[in-house]
Amino acid sequence: MTSAIFFLDSQGNPLLSRNYRGDIPMSTVENFPQLLINAEESGTLAPCITHEGINYMYITYNNIYLLALSKKNSNAASTLLFLNHIIKVLTDYLKHVEEESIRDNFVIIYELLDEMMDFGHPQITDTKVLQEYITQESYALDKAKASEVLTKAISWRPEGLYYKKNEFYLDVVESLNVLMSHDGKVLQSDIVGKVNCNAYLSGMPELKLGLNDSDKRPAGDSRPRKGKYINLEDVKFHQCVQLDVFEKDRTIAFTPPDGKFELMSYRVRETTARPLFVVSSNIDVRSHSRVIVTVRAKSQYRKRTTGTVEIAIPVPPDADSPRFKTDAGTVVYAPEKNAILWKMKGIPGGKEMAMKAELQLSTIDEDDQNTRAAVKQQPVTVKFEIPYLAVSGLQVRYLKVTEPRLRYQSLPWVRYLTNSGDYMIRQKS
Repeated sequence: MTSAIFFLDSQGNPLLSRNYRGDIPMSTVENFPQLLINAEESGTLAPCITHEGINYMYITYNNIYLLALSKKNSNAASTLLFLNHIIKVLTDYLKHVEEESIRDNFVIIYELLDEMMDFGHPQITDTKVLQEYITQESYALDKAKASEVLTKAISWRPEGLYYKKNEFYLDVVESLNVLMSHDGKVLQSDIVGKVNCNAYLSGMPELKLGLNDSDKRPAGDSRPRKGKYINLEDVKFHQCVQLDVFEKDRTIAFTPPDGKFELMSYRVRETTARPLFVVSSNIDVRSHSRVIVTVRAKSQYRKRTTGTVEIAIPVPPDADSPRFKTDAGTVVYAPEKNAILWKMKGIPGGKEMAMKAELQLSTIDEDDQNTRAAVKQQPVTVKFEIPYLAVSGLQVRYLKVTEPRLRYQSLPWVRYLTNSGDYMIRQKS
């Protein structure tokens, strides 16, 4: 539970504050700048500092500190999450959250702080719900409507929504993190995914989503199950998901917010998927005056699928006068990155590509020679984007949309996208 919230400038001077409980003197905030300095000097700087029985929990954003004060034994993780929600809501309202915007919009900020927290307990943190009764134009608070939103069962979705064309878009977006050795052996690999949604549905629809995330089924169901099942870890859901239904039969049942939102996020650690791109490179420094770079790459996904890829090959910092030859895409020298960028679009699966580059070296100092040798210790990085592919094998088995009262026909759309996370390949030393 939070006693007070403070907005501070970069020097630690208060811009705006809200006292929720009155159990901590507001002058306590004057200790915060010195506590920060002491923590930094001692190497113990953390987002939560405890001093004389008071917790100072803070986040930084642009040129301000957002600080929460509470007494001992408060939930620090919950408080820090709430502070991040405040920044998100203010960004939606003010567009830019910084010292000047805090000073210029203190009235609406006070209104938001009053609705987002009650006596130190977080309440509403959804911007769309807050916008139902707090507006920038009038700065007026509609008490009746606020009470209705707070007490109804679904606080994240306003009532009375109507669309002529009812549609629901669902995007499965996965990022592949890979570390490979120079000979193509995978050293580390995992997948971070999220399911993004965009809802244009009337009324209060009820949706049911089924994924191939587990072979779990209701008790007594012994029918054989076909297909591949994925073991999802670190799953996090939007508050609209009915967790009891998911625990029972792995069905994701929910009434969605209006517009865009993230339905869930997950991680797949145990994956047998092949690396989507294998790259081998060789950097050959000749006569201390030029360097020849040869690169071969191969895409390892379905032939009917196409993707976009950018391969960055490190080169010595004193390289210049580049010349390139490639059988696919375009090659550019990026001196600000000390790298060659090989860019290709529309690459189908199973395609092998080659590139050769020759660059001149401007100096022959011993220090530069050592730097050139260190280039081989830097990995080749790969960035890519492949639509219509979920690399983990996750599939949407079904997506049902029903509205008990309106009973309209809806159009659900499902798309898949795989892109690169941290995708690195070590060079041959």
